[in-house]
Amino acid sequence: MALWQGKSQRKPTGGRRRYARGKRKFEIAREVIPTVVAKAQEGETLRVRGGNHKTRVLGAFKVNLVDPKTGKSASVEVTTVKENPANPNYVQRNFVTKGAIIDTTAGRARVTSRPGQDGVVNAVLVE
Repeated sequence: MALWQGKSQRKPTGGRRRYARGKRKFEIAREVIPTVVAKAQEGETLRVRGGNHKTRVLGAFKVNLVDPKTGKSASVEVTTVKENPANPNYVQRNFVTKGAIIDTTAGRARVTSRPGQDGVVNAVLVE
């Protein structure tokens, strides 16, 4: 399901905003493909507006984990998703989003990056 982007039909004052033109094809958003916990790391590179490239993580096997007490970082394996404030259904489907609490081999961690936008999964140790 592609989403049309655009401004709201209403102004901040509550009045109706009338557009001078219709929708354009380049305003369609891309299909949402969430990052899942997988057995192997997989991703894709997309060409975006302006000829730039965006890397998207599709399957997360490892995560860059930072320990706030020691300040050291390491690459550890992801086991499963424990909590996700974005959507409780994401826990059952093992979707990794920013703010999700994941279970790793080093302990529970909170995801700080946006895997679908940044192309990497970064997290901070919670316990």
